[in-house]
Amino acid sequence: MNGSLAGNAALLRACAAAFPVPGETEVSVCVPFPYLAQARELLAGSAVRWGAQDVSAQASGAYTGEVSGAMIAEFGASFAIVGHSERRANHGETSALVAGKAAAALDAGLTPIICLGETLEERESDLTEAVVGGQLSVCVERLGHERLARCVVAYEPVWAIGTGRNAAPEQVQSVHRFLRTCLGAVGAGMSLLYGGSVKPSNAAELFAMPDVDGGLIGGASLKIEDFEPICRAFG
Repeated sequence: MNGSLAGNAALLRACAAAFPVPGETEVSVCVPFPYLAQARELLAGSAVRWGAQDVSAQASGAYTGEVSGAMIAEFGASFAIVGHSERRANHGETSALVAGKAAAALDAGLTPIICLGETLEERESDLTEAVVGGQLSVCVERLGHERLARCVVAYEPVWAIGTGRNAAPEQVQSVHRFLRTCLGAVGAGMSLLYGGSVKPSNAAELFAMPDVDGGLIGGASLKIEDFEPICRAFG
């Protein structure tokens, strides 16, 4: 929940200028709902795509305050983040609700970015695979492998988000390899992102892991001088 019309304008224009044409690295930004129109206006014609940070599990109706996938898609958006750890922790979102949001995003022609992750207590109790595997399995059950193949999965350990403490590349690779195995036949073709205190100084090392296909960047995406080198570290 960051941004203003003036601040966004500078950042979005900088993104569009940094990535004017498609390259090997796909760059996208997911903005708060009120700024979708601004993202469309300032990123149109560039290689940068845009999306929303959440989406309703409902298509329409008496759900005051909710924003549907169809509404988001009208702004030319490509993505909707679902199940971010802050939504799970601060709003009590269950894995079943997250799966419902992913289904709604797909129905609207959006690509869901499904977030999974464990807390520090769960990691220290050696429950990482049980937790992230359980979160993923609910999506598999709801969507099926064919629809899941149209999604992006982001592993974001809760203990590494906004804390300055990031998972070691080997820890990230271990979880990503586990998730790709859980995804079965469709896993090879899916993008698995890592999110959690990714910075210009550690991005290349993290992205070098064989099962890490990119990053879900948080705080570092608010400054083009950090965001651009992170994106270029993958290429």
